[in-house]
Amino acid sequence: MINYIINVFKYSFCILIFIILSLPANSEMSVEEIIKGRKALFSKNYSTAKRVQALASKGEFDKAKSLMIEMSENYKTLIEYFPENTKEGYKTEALPIIWEEKEDFNNLMTKASTDMIELTKVIENSDDIRGTLTKFMWSNCKACHSKYRAEH
Repeated sequence: MINYIINVFKYSFCILIFIILSLPANSEMSVEEIIKGRKALFSKNYSTAKRVQALASKGEFDKAKSLMIEMSENYKTLIEYFPENTKEGYKTEALPIIWEEKEDFNNLMTKASTDMIELTKVIENSDDIRGTLTKFMWSNCKACHSKYRAEH
């Protein structure tokens, strides 16, 4: 168990370093780069969530957990992808309420990140994998989409 926790921390640290080194500071990014970057991260989290569900359903928990940690880091990163100057353009589907209730939006991203880490701790012992995934993963997706994303 200790080795697993150490590996999780190592993996998280590596992801964090990769994100920091691979993404320029938002102040250096254009509005287009920021909007396209956040859309890409949300899209990646969605495709990763589908993979998490498939892996967990097959009992491949170690593979699923590493993806959960990746999603958690992405949610933390997304908080920085909503500066004031990115409310419009480049086919953004972000609704203005994000900036009107920025603290609530940031709290939801933080909760989504925290819930993904919690999911790594409980998924393997869950009697209802689908329900656990809904509670810790899909409910956050739904909460964000229903309040902060334009219909498409």
